[in-house]
Amino acid sequence: MENMNNINTLDGIILKSVGGLCITETPVGIFECKARGIFRKRNISPCAGDKVVLTEISGNTALISEILPRKNSLIRPPLANLDNIVFVISACEPSPNLTLLDKFLAIAEFKKIKSVIAVTKLDLKKAPELSEIYKNSGAELIEIDYESPQSYMRIFDLTAGKVTAFTGNTGVGKSTLLNHIDKEFTLKTGEISKKLGRGRHTTRTSELYKLSNGGYIADTPGFSKFETQKYDIIMKDELADCFPEFREYEGKCRFQDCSHIKEIGCSILKAVNEGEIPRSRHSSYVEMYEEAKQIKEWEIKKNEA
Repeated sequence: MENMNNINTLDGIILKSVGGLCITETPVGIFECKARGIFRKRNISPCAGDKVVLTEISGNTALISEILPRKNSLIRPPLANLDNIVFVISACEPSPNLTLLDKFLAIAEFKKIKSVIAVTKLDLKKAPELSEIYKNSGAELIEIDYESPQSYMRIFDLTAGKVTAFTGNTGVGKSTLLNHIDKEFTLKTGEISKKLGRGRHTTRTSELYKLSNGGYIADTPGFSKFETQKYDIIMKDELADCFPEFREYEGKCRFQDCSHIKEIGCSILKAVNEGEIPRSRHSSYVEMYEEAKQIKEWEIKKNEA
């Protein structure tokens, strides 16, 4: 590590935050950092992906004196400043749960995070219907074929210089995909913990790993028991905007306050019945709308805290 005697401040990115200790990458190395107490008083918890300013630098330790404004964040798993989320689903074994996927996609759209759907196990079962369902969803769907490197290298290209979260159920082949994107990914996941004498990350924490293209990957827990509110709360009046295929038809309903659920003269329902909007996508919207109707004011305040 370079001589720190003449360095008063450093910019960095938090790779992992657990137990009040933040592992932070800077241009001159990795530091163990604690955050100023003022952040706790402001109810701000540093998390992986946060861009920070370090002071009181000594050896490989420092103090986080500033957390720069976040462009977005997730509550669970705690992550900040995401550019992409890659949702890994398999064509079979296990079969994809499209409702859960749609909830994730809505959150990503709400947060203005680019969505990528990576479909694996197409050698076992073809799934052309997925491309049809999600062609206007705002998400980029990539069919993964390990005999065709350009398929998974497309994801590598998307991660260049970006912060990307990967998520997917157990058994969908997420680890295989990650190791094709970066051959040393499995090794990388243990590097920082080994260096600092700490255990591997658990599903309770999120950790960023540096790629050779300058990007970072967060390998997050699966979403088999996904609850939308753990990522963010989308109010029912904002929900339609999180389904990009609805936009062409919004404002054309008979009633200005149309909820697009069962109203007469709804342009979105008409598009669903005519096959212009996939029925499964609308069904997911309806389920999320009904959930949003049950949200209490105290839940919103708790989420904002």
